[in-house]
Amino acid sequence: MLYSQKYKIKIPKNVEVLYFLEKNIVIIIGKISKKILIFKTQITINSILKTIEVTPDFFFLTSNKEKKKVKSYQRTSLALIKQAFLEVSIFFHKKIKLIGIGYKSFVNDVFKNKFLILKLGYSHNIYFKIPFNVTITCLKSDKIFISSNCYKEVTQVASIIRSYKLPEPYKGKGILYENEKILLKEGKKI
Repeated sequence: MLYSQKYKIKIPKNVEVLYFLEKNIVIIIGKISKKILIFKTQITINSILKTIEVTPDFFFLTSNKEKKKVKSYQRTSLALIKQAFLEVSIFFHKKIKLIGIGYKSFVNDVFKNKFLILKLGYSHNIYFKIPFNVTITCLKSDKIFISSNCYKEVTQVASIIRSYKLPEPYKGKGILYENEKILLKEGKKI
């Protein structure tokens, strides 16, 4: 059966795709890692053209309510496959800088757990437990480098760290992303 071209995706050269029809499981293997995806819609893989096609047919028996959501399932499945292709082949990273006098960061190992310790002008230090599949390195005491093969986890960890000290608009002190610029407000005039 021929479906729309917008539900087809080309398989990259450095990625291998395994498909188990019985349980509708797709395993995507790349240079860095592998990813396992389970879908509700059926998927066809053309090994000659090296394409994956998400069909509108449901793998499991579903109600009429869910059949109306077929296109949204197709688009979601397609987006998940594209994201998995990226995650198995490249690393994602974010750089964070600390701006302020006395703001410092360093990584410490304690009992097989890694912690990022932040000194942000509070009366106490902030301890952030680093997830096992995310790598955090402190290039200098005021620069943090976060990397992983999962884009969602890199952005989530970066936003959690940034939430400990949001940049303030008057002096510009706080935790900023690498290319972020803060427009400073004027203070009170006497």
